[in-house]
Amino acid sequence: MNALWIFIAVTFWMISFIGIVFLWRLLRVWQLTQSRWEAHEEPAATSETDLRDMHWLKRWLYRAGYRNEGALTWWLVATIMFVAIGAVVATLFVISGVQTLMIRTITLVPGGTGEVFLPLAYLAPWFVAITLGMTPWLIVRQRRRDRVLKIEQDLPLAMELLATLSQAGLGFDAALSRVMETRLAVRPLGKELRSYQADVMSGRARSECLRRLAWRADVPGLSILTSALVQADQVGMGISDVLRRQADDLRSRRRERANMFAMGLATKRMFPLVICFLPGLFVWTLGPVFIQLIQMADTFTQVRNF
Repeated sequence: MNALWIFIAVTFWMISFIGIVFLWRLLRVWQLTQSRWEAHEEPAATSETDLRDMHWLKRWLYRAGYRNEGALTWWLVATIMFVAIGAVVATLFVISGVQTLMIRTITLVPGGTGEVFLPLAYLAPWFVAITLGMTPWLIVRQRRRDRVLKIEQDLPLAMELLATLSQAGLGFDAALSRVMETRLAVRPLGKELRSYQADVMSGRARSECLRRLAWRADVPGLSILTSALVQADQVGMGISDVLRRQADDLRSRRRERANMFAMGLATKRMFPLVICFLPGLFVWTLGPVFIQLIQMADTFTQVRNF
């Protein structure tokens, strides 16, 4: 019987590997075909909407920082691979008897209270399979959150530097070049600003480059900043005054977020206290009392039976 299950597992792995390789080849051919087709199109048609024409999965990966040509292909391959691994692990979870052992352990809990957790034991293989299958999605989602957080952290400092340099007499592009010489150049915000500089060097209008910057990053604070700069560029306002007001606004919003986070700590602290601290406190204080009560109940039962 064990040999049969081993044969089934090995066959499943081989079929999964062959299917993944075949799917990867198909996706690669499709991607090359799309790139060749787009290369023959007129470049004027993609002057402003080339990024907006992306597939939603590719756009999601792009905003998370995965901007290689094969990012979508590798993500799909990784998703299929993790789904296959999740299916194999869930199957082994059932075949190896771990689920049966969990069910037996739960049913042995006195008083029948363990039966409440029986649905969790029956659904455990599905939880394992779904969790492993969603691993690539969770990684990209966390990468996107980290990228947005880093941009929001660096944006007030960058705005202060830009406002100070602009008030000192430098133009916006020159001030931005000076800011890119700092440590912000290796951060996600610096990479987005470098893409903005590349758009400017390619001959696009500044307003279009700013809109593309806001779309690529998709961060609320940066979108507000680019909207203000676009409006100032269209009406002919001074960039230094706009940058100073935006820097003050970003500083006040950051202070408000810090205050909101500090006020929410008391509520967030309740969960670890109730789940982790209070049960141990109850066991430490009331455990001996319950043990004595159980011993007294056993003594009364033995005396009555005698």
